[in-house]
Amino acid sequence: MPDSSTISAAASGQFAIGNLAINRLGFGAMRVTGPGIWGPPGDKAEALATLRRLPEIAVNFIDTADSYGPDVSEELISEALYPYKGLLIATKAGLIREGPDIWTPNGRPDYLFERAKGSLKKLRVERIDLWQLHRIDPKVPRDEQFGAVKTLLDEGIIAHAGLSEVSVEDIKAARKIFPVATVQNRYNLVDRGSEDVLDYCEREGIGFIPWYPLAAGGLARPGSILDRLASKYGATPSQMALAWVLKRSPVMLPIPGTSKVKHLEENVAAASIEIDEEDFAALDEAAREPGS
Repeated sequence: MPDSSTISAAASGQFAIGNLAINRLGFGAMRVTGPGIWGPPGDKAEALATLRRLPEIAVNFIDTADSYGPDVSEELISEALYPYKGLLIATKAGLIREGPDIWTPNGRPDYLFERAKGSLKKLRVERIDLWQLHRIDPKVPRDEQFGAVKTLLDEGIIAHAGLSEVSVEDIKAARKIFPVATVQNRYNLVDRGSEDVLDYCEREGIGFIPWYPLAAGGLARPGSILDRLASKYGATPSQMALAWVLKRSPVMLPIPGTSKVKHLEENVAAASIEIDEEDFAALDEAAREPGS
């Protein structure tokens, strides 16, 4: 792994969200909360240190949500990093929290307005650079939820809008109502259920934010191709999995999260790993095999 003084997310390349250029390797701020993504972190000082380390290693894209905590993640980001010089802080709404690991969709327009305006206050900004609909609520007409997003854009509460856990058809429907800047779906080396969504985003120039990007499933076992390639590149298996995700597409914006400075630095070091085409293809093939 590179020396901590040379680690930089800038090695991941850049992507523009509107007129805002970010380094492609970002940070997911879900894990700076307590167990079950509920309440404050067990070690607040370490969580704040992790957040403050981000700009020092050129991580300038931070993804959070009002439901992380709830509110805890946004408040810690504000405490650690406000004013956000050169940072794009993205947040989300559309899930209600009733306890640890409990997530209930709520896409009512009045709720989305309330939570977006609440994020403005918690983050201490006049406008949210990127706001994402956390889930499409099946109990609320989809177009009503998309209409609420358009209103947030029209009123200047948010600058850009995205979607989370959606299909290509959902994205196409949303784009009839507002410009979709990003899509955030679960995606990693061994979980490729959103391959068609990623391909669509790449064709259309939409940022694709894969959550849970470090997962490697059975490929993380000792002696696997991922393990062998990690040794070849002087990396860990999780770093190789992340480097593979970054190489997969120029619109890929992975956001690995942690509440530990050491783990953050390990993740960002993956930006400097340059997997050659042969090894990339071999990993891709191995990840598609049953049991991987």
